[in-house]
Amino acid sequence: MTAIPVRDLLLERIRDVADYPKPGVMFKDITPLLADPAAFGALTESLAELCTRHGATKVVGLEARGFILAAPAALRAGLGFVPVRKAGKLPGATLAQAYELEYGTAEIEVHAEDLNAGDRVMVIDDVLATGGTAGASLQLIRRAGADVAGVAVLMELGFLNGRLRLAEELGGAPLEALITV
Repeated sequence: MTAIPVRDLLLERIRDVADYPKPGVMFKDITPLLADPAAFGALTESLAELCTRHGATKVVGLEARGFILAAPAALRAGLGFVPVRKAGKLPGATLAQAYELEYGTAEIEVHAEDLNAGDRVMVIDDVLATGGTAGASLQLIRRAGADVAGVAVLMELGFLNGRLRLAEELGGAPLEALITV
């Protein structure tokens, strides 16, 4: 029996939910993928391999679904995991970065001591949409003195042009999407 390609396995486990969270939106629900140990394991292995291939020494996960994907990938790759949270969620000294949303602004934070000069950081998230959160995380990483190893996402929503918007912030670092829709 032939093994199903990872991309196909992942796609089979992502459910489309029409008109969520508002009419006209086709939401990509990854919870069936997470509930399937074979699919979640294949995803974790793929993300860990990208961390290794790009020479990461730490993995950043973006709140909230990025935590679910980044933490096991970091563990599998033998790397530390650093959460990037919404403002006000981390105790102690933090670095913060504001960024633009479609209607307003938001802010993310990281513990100041968790990233250091010499670290090569892979950013992992579930979806690349417009690129705002990912771009802000890249700015945080560099402000902490670390280098960007790359960005890896389960799914890129190509029609939103996040890759194009993120190009400058990437500064030549790779952007890897396991699936593009």
